[in-house]
Amino acid sequence: MLSQNFMLEKDPLSLERIRQILVRLEDTIIFDLIERAQFAHNPRIYIRGSFQELRDMEFDGSWLEWFLKRLKLSMVPRARRYTSPDEYPFTSNLPVPVLLPLAFPKILQPNTINANPSILSFYTRSIVPRITRRATLALAAIKRSNGIIGDEEYEDDGNYGSAATIDVEVLQAISKRVHYGKFVSESKFLENPAAFIPHILTPNPTALEALVTKPEVERKLLQRLRKKAATYAQEFSADGEAIVNSHLNGGAKIDVDGVVELYESYIIPLTKEVEVDYLLHRLDGLSQEEIDALAA
Repeated sequence: MLSQNFMLEKDPLSLERIRQILVRLEDTIIFDLIERAQFAHNPRIYIRGSFQELRDMEFDGSWLEWFLKRLKLSMVPRARRYTSPDEYPFTSNLPVPVLLPLAFPKILQPNTINANPSILSFYTRSIVPRITRRATLALAAIKRSNGIIGDEEYEDDGNYGSAATIDVEVLQAISKRVHYGKFVSESKFLENPAAFIPHILTPNPTALEALVTKPEVERKLLQRLRKKAATYAQEFSADGEAIVNSHLNGGAKIDVDGVVELYESYIIPLTKEVEVDYLLHRLDGLSQEEIDALAA
């Protein structure tokens, strides 16, 4: 498992190693979004109480929330996935793992930061409607050709299980990417504790955000992401050659601008919030002597 191997590396806080993992997660997120984009919006699966079948089971959440709950009860947590410091579940009260926990080194300071509620909100409210727009419009055209017009022609293709299954994969990949901000913060803090400690003690979140923000790195990330998304959005011929410009004029597998916006407007800002929140609690539980030693 990638996360477990990473955590057992000799230097898991190497910024270069963390960067490599974040770059690989870009591919995972883009490919998962491409999979989700083949289905229509299906907003019903995000509305609590919209499925009588779930209400009959005394579950009043949404279809997606039910999928996340079923994941909680599956073999995934029992295989100790959520014992790794870089995995964060979307539900609580997980079952006890069947496998014995691995002896991970102490990498992060104890914390309770979990951005998953925000991730679930922006993904279902902002990202899904955008990346599924092409499939939704195509569905509406088919419905109109069959005499279905008005509200009934949009959004719903009935692929509730397939759409929610992919949603879970996207959510977990985004969650891992966002929460890696804790490792970035820890690495930068240990590199120069004296630069951070005064702003932690004050506290001064704005100054801490300035310390962890690298505009040039963010610019290159978005540039790389756009190139990747444009490449993966193309169609390929039978011999594996990319069909030139097949991602233009409405023919893309994914909305390239939408992928960039996901990072620029949601993932990057939320990651920085996680980084700053982690730093604000980095000295919790330390004595004054320990803090002075770090600052020296």
